[in-house]
Amino acid sequence: MVYVNGVALHFGDRTLLQGVSFLLNDRDRIGLVGRNGAGKSTLLKIISGQLSPDEGEVQFPKQFTIGYLKQDLEFVDNLPVIDEVKKCFVEYNKLNDELNALNETLATREDYESEAYHDLLVRMAEINDRIHMISPGNLDAEIEKVMKGLGFKVENFSKRMKEFSGGWQMRVELAKLLLTKPGLLMLDEPTNHLDIESIIWLENYLKTYPGIVVIISHDKRFLNNSCNKIIELELGKASVYSGNYDFYLKEKAINKEIKMAAFANQQKMLSQKEKTISRFMAKATKTSMAQSMQKQLDKIERIEVPEEDTEVFNIKFPKAPHSGRIVLESVSVGKSFGPLDVLKDINFTLEKGQKIAFVGKNGMGKTTMSRIMVGQLSPTSGNVNYGANVQISYYAQNQAELLEHNKTVLQVMEDNAPADQRTKIRTILGSFLFSGDDAEKKVSVLSGGERARLAMACMVMKPGNLLVLDEPTNHLDILSKEILQDAIKTYDGTLVIVSHDREFLEGLTEKVFEFHENGITEYLGDINYFLGKKNFDDVRQIDTKNENAGQNNTQANAKALDQNEIKQLKRKIQYVERDIEKVESEIASLSEKLADPDFYQSKDFVPSSNKLKELQQKNEQLMMQWEELVAELG
Repeated sequence: MVYVNGVALHFGDRTLLQGVSFLLNDRDRIGLVGRNGAGKSTLLKIISGQLSPDEGEVQFPKQFTIGYLKQDLEFVDNLPVIDEVKKCFVEYNKLNDELNALNETLATREDYESEAYHDLLVRMAEINDRIHMISPGNLDAEIEKVMKGLGFKVENFSKRMKEFSGGWQMRVELAKLLLTKPGLLMLDEPTNHLDIESIIWLENYLKTYPGIVVIISHDKRFLNNSCNKIIELELGKASVYSGNYDFYLKEKAINKEIKMAAFANQQKMLSQKEKTISRFMAKATKTSMAQSMQKQLDKIERIEVPEEDTEVFNIKFPKAPHSGRIVLESVSVGKSFGPLDVLKDINFTLEKGQKIAFVGKNGMGKTTMSRIMVGQLSPTSGNVNYGANVQISYYAQNQAELLEHNKTVLQVMEDNAPADQRTKIRTILGSFLFSGDDAEKKVSVLSGGERARLAMACMVMKPGNLLVLDEPTNHLDILSKEILQDAIKTYDGTLVIVSHDREFLEGLTEKVFEFHENGITEYLGDINYFLGKKNFDDVRQIDTKNENAGQNNTQANAKALDQNEIKQLKRKIQYVERDIEKVESEIASLSEKLADPDFYQSKDFVPSSNKLKELQQKNEQLMMQWEELVAELG
């Protein structure tokens, strides 16, 4: 059991944490939630001993171990990955040495009834328990299991640390923590650098973890699948809910409703009593009674309106400058890194105003294609052609980490502001919740979510008509993700977004490009349409196809459609009908051109004829989709 008792922390006149108290019991799976800047990461640093509170304390059992995965890591040694991982077994090796020494000592002792001899036996039992917790079987096999679960291939074990990106280095540190199995395992945003397969593996691993787990995450599905208790930090205080994230949301809403009703009832009662007291005070014969009533009234404990952090940032993308109808064409694009072919023969066209989602397993080239599109990488083969007046705005997967840490928020904005925006910097910062003295904070002291907001503030100062967002929700709290989603919906330019977040993608895009080993596949609909065609319930299942998916899907379809399913089916039908109308228009236009005898002699006749056949085939496929959807709707 771990007891966090009355912890408080102040920064100048700002109170970050005040009277935070809760118990962590054995086998607890805690989701630590709250708005960006609420103090979640700070609290983990206090629990881990990296930061001292101004008040309160954290109490641990004897011989208790703690493991903490921070957001920011820096590896000094450039060891092979497998050697870096094995560094975590310092404790394991020391325990084995101590156990051997104890065995030698006990072999020479004969004071079997003494207290000292008993203490040696107790210590030996503790060591054996701890060794068994770290590795109940073969240590090398355990290392391989965890490393593979986190996405490493055996052939990569011998590669050196600096050959890997920061995200993969984070996985190494996570592997070390999981292998040492501390009594308290604390993970700060562990899913930000994991692909979907690894996230699912981690969820399953944590279900049987032998100690206490505390997780900071803004991934609702991960919290639901991993946690049995939620601790919310809000306005410096902690509230505990016994259940997963969905339970917490419902319970918080119910508690708020109950408190608001109780507050309203008490206010009504107080008002009535005060009126009575005032009326009695006006009569000399009832003055003493009024005074007595006033004393009773003063003793009543007042119900307070529940405080909530409702402060939100305001993001609005500038109006997109005019562009041509064709914004971008990818023509047989390929990209290799040494012997590794990441992209092969990628072909697609982006038209003005389209909103596209890139989905698929990590490592299939989504980010690589994004970087080629924005000009950060050159393709090994093929070309990317841009339309007229294309102006690109790009948010990289690690955009928040690229900010200069030694500069202030204001300096970063000034460095990124176009000339016509410099007078608006303070206003823009205020809309992103950096007002007053917050603008003078160094980037190095900002939370992950605050850095993400700052990076977005820099981006919106520069109008663009092609917006490319690569995992923009990393580090954003759940409310901030919803605000960003609304801003994207009103953006009037062309959008490409890379994300695994189904809830975030819902309703955002009209096409989905799935990246896989053989290239890309286009789906004419939003993320729900794509998942329906793939028979997936979740984007996570893209990477982990279940043998029973077809069977489960048949069983699900046997059930009566609810209103949400009907709504989704109607939306899919609308998408397909729109695409049929567009394709038929192209067929009519091309057929008219091909009917001209003069065009028969032109060099464009054969390509146009082939194009017509492709369109006719595509139209047939769309009609089949439409018939299937209409039949399913009944």
